[in-house]
Amino acid sequence: MARPDGRRPDQLRPVTLTRGWSTHPEGSVLVEFGATRVLCTASVTEGVPRWRKGSGLGWVTAEYAMLPRATNTRSDRESVRGKIGGRTHEISRLIGRSLRACVDLKALGENSVVLDCDVLQADGGTRTAAITGAYVALYDAVTWLAERKSLTGKVEKVMHRSVAAVSVGVIGGEPMLDLCYAEDVTAEVDMNVVCTGTGDFVEVQGTGEAGVFARDQLDALLDLGVAGCLELADAQRKALNL
Repeated sequence: MARPDGRRPDQLRPVTLTRGWSTHPEGSVLVEFGATRVLCTASVTEGVPRWRKGSGLGWVTAEYAMLPRATNTRSDRESVRGKIGGRTHEISRLIGRSLRACVDLKALGENSVVLDCDVLQADGGTRTAAITGAYVALYDAVTWLAERKSLTGKVEKVMHRSVAAVSVGVIGGEPMLDLCYAEDVTAEVDMNVVCTGTGDFVEVQGTGEAGVFARDQLDALLDLGVAGCLELADAQRKALNL
C-alpha cells in the first residue's frame, strides 16, 4: 500500500544528525527522523550516585520529555502538573537501558552521564530517534572526558559498540519500516527495535494493536528493524567521522 510520504515499505525517513547543536553540554545532537526532531544532550558529572560509590563503575541514565507543542495540540508540562506520566517514565528507562548496553561502565570510571532527550517536534518514532541521537551525544561526552584524562580506559574501550533504534509495524497486512505518526496510529502491529551496530538485539518492544500477529510477521518485522538499525549505525559513524 502507498505510504503518506511515498517511501518504500523498507525505507527509512530522511535521517539527519547535527552534532554540537547546543553550546553548553559536553555532547549535543539534534536528531531528525523525517519531521520528528529530538534534541539529545549529554551532561557529564564527576562521581556517581551514592549507591555506586567505591565500585569503580560509572553510570549512564536518561530523561525524556516532550515540549508542550511538539504535537498538533498543546500538552501541559509535566512539571506544572506535578507528576511525570507513565509513558515518560517508560521511555526514559528504555533510553537509559539502551545506552548502557553500549558502554563499558568500568572503563568509564566513576563518572556519570545524564542524557536528556527533549522532543521538539513529534511525528512518530520519538523514542527510537532519541536512542539513535543520544548515542552520538554520549560518544561526544565520553570524548570530552578523554580529552581531560578523566577516563579509566580509552574512548573505544568505553564506547565498545554502537546502539540505534527504529520502529516497524504492520499496516494493511504489510510490514513497514520507520513509521510516521499517520502510520503509527493505524498500525495493526507496532514494534520498536533496538540494535547494536552489528545487528545484535538490545531490546524489542512489540504489540498487536488491532489483533494478533503470526511468527512469520514477527520475523519479517525483526528483519526490517535490523536492516534499519544498520543503516542508522552507518549514519552515526558518518556523523562522528569514524
